[in-house]
Order: sequence, then C-alpha cells, then structure tokens
Amino acid sequence: MATIRIVTDNGCDLPEALLAEHDVISVPLEVRLGPAGAISLTGLSAEEFWKIASKSDALAETSAPAPGAYHDVFAAAADDGCAGVICVTLSSGLSATYQAARTGAEAFQGKFPIVVIDSLAASVAEGLLVLEAADLVDSGADFTTAVATVRAEVPKTFVYGTTQTLEYLRRGGRIGNAAAFFGGLLSIKPVITIREGVVEAESRQRTRARSLEYLASRLKEVGPIKRLGVGHAEADDIDHFLDLTDPFFPRADTLVACMGPIIGAHTGPGTIALCLILK
Repeated sequence: MATIRIVTDNGCDLPEALLAEHDVISVPLEVRLGPAGAISLTGLSAEEFWKIASKSDALAETSAPAPGAYHDVFAAAADDGCAGVICVTLSSGLSATYQAARTGAEAFQGKFPIVVIDSLAASVAEGLLVLEAADLVDSGADFTTAVATVRAEVPKTFVYGTTQTLEYLRRGGRIGNAAAFFGGLLSIKPVITIREGVVEAESRQRTRARSLEYLASRLKEVGPIKRLGVGHAEADDIDHFLDLTDPFFPRADTLVACMGPIIGAHTGPGTIALCLILK
C-alpha cells in the first residue's frame, strides 16, 4: 500500500532524529542574523543557532519558505508514488508559511491529493500534531481518516509559554494583543499562550519561579492529556520545570525538545513552552 507523506516546517521544533524516524519532511524557514540580515543561519540545528546567537546583539529574522520549496517536496512525494501528502504548518497568524504551502500545492489540484493543515500553534505544539499525523500513517490509517483526525486535534492543541523578557516578542512584532495586557512591564516574567493562532496574554508573574509554577499548574486544570511536549530555548532550569510537571503527566512520556531559531528568535533564550493535545 502506498504510504502517505507527512510534511512540516522547522517551526515545529521536533528533533531531526524524530523526524527521520517517522520519515517526516521538514521545509525550513529562512533565518538571518546581523545588519541587513548579513548572515544566513537557515538549516542550522537549534544548538548551533543558540551558540551563534549568544554572541550577537542582533535580533534574528525569519521568513517563510518560498512556495516553490513546497512544490518541490510535494512533487517528490508524487514521484515516489505516495498516496498523498498531509502538510502541517506553523500558525497562519504567526507566519506566511501556511499560505506558502497552500500556494505550492495549487499545481497538484485534481492530480495528487495534498491537504495543508494550519496548526494554529507553534513550536512543539505544532510538532505534536505532526507526530499525531505520523502515528496515524504508521498505524495504517487511510488518507481521509488521517486528515480528519489531525484536523479534529487542532482545537484540542494548546501552548503556554514563559519568557525571560517580552523584549524579543516586542521587537519582532509578535506580541499582538498581549501588549495591552502587559503594558510597559518588561521586567516581569510573562506567561503567554496562543489562541486562535496568535499570541495572547495569559498571566503576569513577578518571578521566574512563579511563572514556571503557573505553567505546571495548567496541567491539572485543562483536562485529560493525550500528548505533552516541552520546548525550551537553552533554559538552564528545564529539569526543574520537568520536575514540576511530572506529578501531572509522566516525565518519561513527555517530549522534550530544544527550541530552534524559528520560534526562539522571537521569544529569546530561556523561553519554556508547555505544549499539549487534550484527549
């Protein structure tokens, strides 16, 4: 039986080994750093990105892949005899990636089945939807069933995060409606979420410890959890945070991933994102 190709982007923050294990193709966004975007960091691992970014005062800039990059990936899937493509992308409210994938798929309309799903999420939350799609394919689900199941999981997918500062979100223009809530209190340890695909304010906490405790407390309030993942941007207190979440969801079953430049560039080092899909 012809397989279904799963495609995503590197905003999902899934480790390369995990992508390879499930034969998931990741289309990279462009990342540049320095005056006028002088240095291209596209394709670097999360660890490599943070090593370079830590030595620069410049804010990394990201941009969506060209539609042609998606077209090439979709064409390769068709040439390989796949039954179709399920493409899960970064939230359309945060990036033009979703639209680029849709445009890249237009040439195959009526010829080869491609469904592009807007995750309305980012980082490991997007990644959990990718893994959901991959597990469905691995278990033998047909194309229609896999698409319907992943789409049904989108409104059950949540991401909550805390950053060391709002400065990165502010400078990158990604703070959205959260700006009014946080005001000029850039010294607080904010807790943010993504609602309907855009960044929203969740809570104002005065200390890092309180922000981590708040994140962990969400696990006992949201309901039964199907998948849990944690993304972090070189956070030195990640082990402590996982100790906080362990009573609510087994640490051994939690996907932990280093947050790469696509999300990390807009949230800054030390960011921790709690990502989940409800049952």
